[in-house]
Amino acid sequence: MAEYPPRSCGPCPHLAHFAAKEEPKNKDWLSTNTIPKPDISYNEKSRVHDSPALATTGSSFQPDLKTDPVPGKEVKLTKIKKMDEEFMGGIPPCHMNNEPPICCLPGADPVQRGLIPKGFQICKEKREQDKLLKSYLKESDPAVTAQAMYAAVGRSHPSHPDPSTKVPVPSEHRPEPTDDSSLPCYLPQPQDSIAHVMEESMGPVGPWATGRVDWGPLSGLTGIRPIVDKYSIARYSEGEWRGHNKKTLDGTLLELHRANLIDWNGRQCLQQTFADADKNQEDNTKRLQQRELEIHRWKCEAERAIEAATEELYFMENDRHRLREAFNVLNLQKSIAGECLDRRTSRIDTDLVRDEVEDELIREVTLINEVRELLTRTLKDVDKQIMEDKTAKGRLEYDWSDKLVAHEIDSTNMALNTRSTILMFKPGAVRFSDEQSTPEFWEHFIRETVIAGEATRQRSATLRNTVNNILLNAARDLRSQADRAETALAKRIACNREMLNRLENELKTVLRRIAEIENLKDALKIGLRRLDIPVKKAQTRLDNRMKRPRVENCRDAVHFGLMEECKTLGEGVAAVTAQLNQARDSLAQLVKVRQDLEREILIKRKTLEIDCERTSRFRSFYPSASALTGR
Repeated sequence: MAEYPPRSCGPCPHLAHFAAKEEPKNKDWLSTNTIPKPDISYNEKSRVHDSPALATTGSSFQPDLKTDPVPGKEVKLTKIKKMDEEFMGGIPPCHMNNEPPICCLPGADPVQRGLIPKGFQICKEKREQDKLLKSYLKESDPAVTAQAMYAAVGRSHPSHPDPSTKVPVPSEHRPEPTDDSSLPCYLPQPQDSIAHVMEESMGPVGPWATGRVDWGPLSGLTGIRPIVDKYSIARYSEGEWRGHNKKTLDGTLLELHRANLIDWNGRQCLQQTFADADKNQEDNTKRLQQRELEIHRWKCEAERAIEAATEELYFMENDRHRLREAFNVLNLQKSIAGECLDRRTSRIDTDLVRDEVEDELIREVTLINEVRELLTRTLKDVDKQIMEDKTAKGRLEYDWSDKLVAHEIDSTNMALNTRSTILMFKPGAVRFSDEQSTPEFWEHFIRETVIAGEATRQRSATLRNTVNNILLNAARDLRSQADRAETALAKRIACNREMLNRLENELKTVLRRIAEIENLKDALKIGLRRLDIPVKKAQTRLDNRMKRPRVENCRDAVHFGLMEECKTLGEGVAAVTAQLNQARDSLAQLVKVRQDLEREILIKRKTLEIDCERTSRFRSFYPSASALTGR
């Protein structure tokens, strides 16, 4: 910020410097032309909640002015010649002449601004605070004082009036100067903007009685005021009180003028509104009458289309019933063929073959599945067509219902007048709904609905003819395949009976051979038991000879003969044992053959039972050709 102009006594060596404050981005004219506030440092003993704008340690303590306004611009402590006390910081007095200093801001409280330290005396002898202000104003030059005052608040000198240099918006820090001395006592006075010095003397009822100030010019800027207690009730100054009165009176005059304008405008608006309302009601009644006739015409077209759709829907329901009946009969055919295949899978081992009967049954199942898929697709098409018929009919009915409601609503609206008893306020009706349509789209919609309903009815009639042809062809193919399967089954039954007789004859022969091998095995076992005694005798002799002592244990001819005897007996026992094992193997093979024959006989009997008693009996319930058509 720029410094203030020098005093009348010349350049002051103790001129105050103010720190540059960062300007906000969106600043207005008032904030840029307001009296600058000094950047004040605080005592280290200040409280945490202290406000930097007041330069105080709290509402219970006096300001601490022992620090410099701006860090880095310290003022050395010096002794003032005319005073016997040490300078405590801040802005010292000018000692070049006897005129009071003008370094501080005339429009603000020096103590509150932090520019004059507490206890600083202008004169050598101490005066009371009220006499100090009068002496200051009397001894100073009025022209210089006024020039400094207007320079401090950003205005031009009174001797050089320039409207462009004046502040367009007055405030409590920059009031408009006036020479009118006849202002009422309850309105702002010229002396309200003149600075004054707080009384510093301590007394029982003074401002320092409770250890705190009662009010100050910074209260409106900082939003902080002292607490009012039983020792002091002065919360605002007289200047603030008069400013509040002026603000209240100005607001009253403004509202009275506004009320007069509203009265005249309201009467003119009411007259014009009534005329417009009558004309609009007549025009809208004619529009409603024409709209009611259009809705009635299309409502009749929708009724005719609904009757045709209802008749076609009845025919499609009958064809769907035929398809479902044929589908149920087809399920019976599939169950018979599937049961025959399932029963034939119960055949044992070798009889579980892919014979001609199996092939015919598989072809029959395949044909049934194909017909089933065809009927399923056809049934789905029929269901889909019925759904389309119902959708087209429902769309026509829905449109017809909407037109019926719209016709009734427009008829009711056309009959309404200013004497109707059902008129009510409908706040939510005065709007354009998102789902509203245009008149062109409205007519296009009902026309497309009628055309789509007729096209759906034509597709439905074509599908009914297709369904009838499908049922007749499917019934003929299924009946032909059933006859071929029954012929193959009869041939297979005759072949299995012939094979069963042959197996029974072979089983009798095997049983006779098993009896002969059993007798041979018993004879071989008896012979082996008789050879045990010679073997024991030879081994006992050899064992006894091994007990001869030392040289007597000689390998002589006797010993060789006993060894040869044991060898011969061992070979004979081995030969008999081999014959016995062969007899056992042969007997086991014969037993296995007998088991195989018995198993084959059992298989053939099981196969004949399945083919004769199960499959042939199931085939007797096969449906006729007429039942396959769904009739």
